[in-house]
Amino acid sequence: MNGTSNRRLFLRQSLKTALTVTGSALLMHCAKQKATVTAKTASPSKEPCSDLTGVNPADVAKRKSLGYTSQSPQPDSQCDNCKLWVPAKEGEECGGCLLFTGPVSPGGHCTYWAPQV
Repeated sequence: MNGTSNRRLFLRQSLKTALTVTGSALLMHCAKQKATVTAKTASPSKEPCSDLTGVNPADVAKRKSLGYTSQSPQPDSQCDNCKLWVPAKEGEECGGCLLFTGPVSPGGHCTYWAPQV
């Protein structure tokens, strides 16, 4: 009888431990999922024109090869006074460029900047 009692006690404690570990792992997984969802739905970064979600990777590479930056190092050479600038649609902050796709910051710059005439 003593052996049966010890076995039951061992099985009961093993089950409690297994449930505790499984519950902890489940809680950690849920917390990680919530953090991922929160990160995806959080407010956009300080620069809304830097969100390249949905832009083809080849176009992202083209932007980089043209030296595009969202903040121009030269105050007089910004995207919004370039002849390749596509003005932002009404209610939007970001415009576009004739050379590549995706959002373009009005204060941005690339190596192909050309003054408007």
